[in-house]
Amino acid sequence: MMEYEAPMDIGQIQLEVAKCRRCPRLVAWREEVAGKKRAAFAEEEYWGRPVPGFGDPKGRLLVVGLAPAAHGANRTGRMFTGDRSGDWLYRALHRAGFANQAESTHREDGLGLTDCYITAAVRCAPPDNKPTPAERDTCRPFLEAELETMAGIRVIVALGKFAFDQVWRILKASGEPMPSPRPRFGHRLEVSIRPQLTLLASFHPSQQNTFTGRLTEEMFDQIWAKAKERLGG
Repeated sequence: MMEYEAPMDIGQIQLEVAKCRRCPRLVAWREEVAGKKRAAFAEEEYWGRPVPGFGDPKGRLLVVGLAPAAHGANRTGRMFTGDRSGDWLYRALHRAGFANQAESTHREDGLGLTDCYITAAVRCAPPDNKPTPAERDTCRPFLEAELETMAGIRVIVALGKFAFDQVWRILKASGEPMPSPRPRFGHRLEVSIRPQLTLLASFHPSQQNTFTGRLTEEMFDQIWAKAKERLGG
């Protein structure tokens, strides 16, 4: 894997993410999707590149997803923007006071986040939403750099087991006092790593979870209420 030195600020990390071409399979897939497009978005220009993180660079809340959706963030160029998962996420963040509006449709829609930054374990849309272990590991330095640069992070919310596992690996490798034995992933799992850092787990707001009722809006709101509580209200 190509070594990556953390840039000085979030803006530089975002630029590094957007120009990355390290994973041939992901590059081919994201560009194929951007070229073919979905009929409903035939008139739009797809982003078709890795998707940088988005939000308040001084935020104390870090939200980590799996990867961009093929016709969501891979189309719009902003995390969780333009798909059903994003609809759920930003509605919940708005209700909790972390977002200034409940809709996230495109990069110029006026959405802003307060005390919150959103990123992902993998930055390119993967086929079938399943990155390979090698792709996951190749993308890992970007998340490591964000965690290092954003020194004020106090709560990390991992959306889904894939994100939770990757955050756990990174924190453990960085020397954080991770508990042993490792707790099993589950919705509303809370791991107190140290007095000023908490890891929360949530089911991912994917259609697979929201359409089946495995994740309800009430259940999702509980995650952000807990995050606010850990941040001091």
